[in-house]
Amino acid sequence: MRIVVAMSGGVDSSVAAARLVEAGHDVIGLSMQLYDQRHGAESFGSCCSLDDLHDARRVATALGIPHYIVNFEHEFRETVVRNFVDEYAQGRTPIPCVHCNSTLKFAHLVDRAAGLDAAAVATGHYARVVFDEDRRRYVLRRGVDAAKDQSYFLFGLTQDQLAHATFPVGHLTKSEVRAYADRLQLAVARKPDSHEICFIPNGRTADFVEAEMLRSREGSDLRKTDAEDLRSPEASASGRHPDEGDIVDSAGTVIGRHHGLHRFTVGQRKGIGVTKPQPLYVLRLDPADRRVVVGSKQELGARDLQATGVNWIAGVPPAGPTRVTARIRHRHADAPATVISDGDGLASLVFDEPQLAIAPGQAVVFYDGDDVLGGGWIANRAR
Repeated sequence: MRIVVAMSGGVDSSVAAARLVEAGHDVIGLSMQLYDQRHGAESFGSCCSLDDLHDARRVATALGIPHYIVNFEHEFRETVVRNFVDEYAQGRTPIPCVHCNSTLKFAHLVDRAAGLDAAAVATGHYARVVFDEDRRRYVLRRGVDAAKDQSYFLFGLTQDQLAHATFPVGHLTKSEVRAYADRLQLAVARKPDSHEICFIPNGRTADFVEAEMLRSREGSDLRKTDAEDLRSPEASASGRHPDEGDIVDSAGTVIGRHHGLHRFTVGQRKGIGVTKPQPLYVLRLDPADRRVVVGSKQELGARDLQATGVNWIAGVPPAGPTRVTARIRHRHADAPATVISDGDGLASLVFDEPQLAIAPGQAVVFYDGDDVLGGGWIANRAR
């Protein structure tokens, strides 16, 4: 079988390619160039860099498979970066890896694979896909390694995409993957994992978002990355930041000022800029009035949420209230809950116990044991 492997230059996708080669498949490696790298790697995060593309090519050469680089710069900016900036501007906390993995990579790679007469697309995700003979549909499952499981990022996959997907390392632990790479003497066997957002310079998320917002307003030089240099003349002359607003307590009393909602996220404790005897947490963000609402940790908890853009892996929603465990952030522990499909890509979810920092913009994913039932985007929370 001819299979296209998305090769990021890391050990996981490299081992995914190696396992398919050893299984006798006709393997083609594809690496995605996601942004203009002509101005040097220092402008970007620690993954998807020129070095990563070189590493992917070195592995492909060692495995004896063809390797191509495909340019997804425009698609990446429109699908991932623009959404990231817009969400922060609206007082939400985005998770770009979901859009990148489901909306961008799989959608476009399946098309590229078809053009190469390939039957499937493989990635190095720690997840599994199986075909349920009884229900005649594909099932997305957690990876065997609970510490590395990446099924959370893949809740948006459709039945058609799962029919063309394979995850060759989903049945392995991270230590087994590295041991496999060591055995084959792959150059990336001990390469560290990346934990950053690939397009954020030096982890300065707020500065990046602010710079992008100001570029949009002023048509500024697209190569600038210092938000301070991009402030409007009017804002600089007045001494006021163009995105500043009030910090208020839960009763609505103004207790401080801020320099932009994009510098805050629900649940944040440090860097709020207000000193009180008791710790303060960001409870919610109000983009209409540019207000940051803060309060106690107790006020941060909530049991209910509404989700939009919900995808059900089965292709259809459950018929009624369904017991699940739900995850509201990638590193958040699953919690027991009941989910109800409200139709038209909407769902309501009620946790058995209050959960801290339910942040609009993050993904909520529904599980039945190891099976991913679906997920969506947190729109709001209720008490």
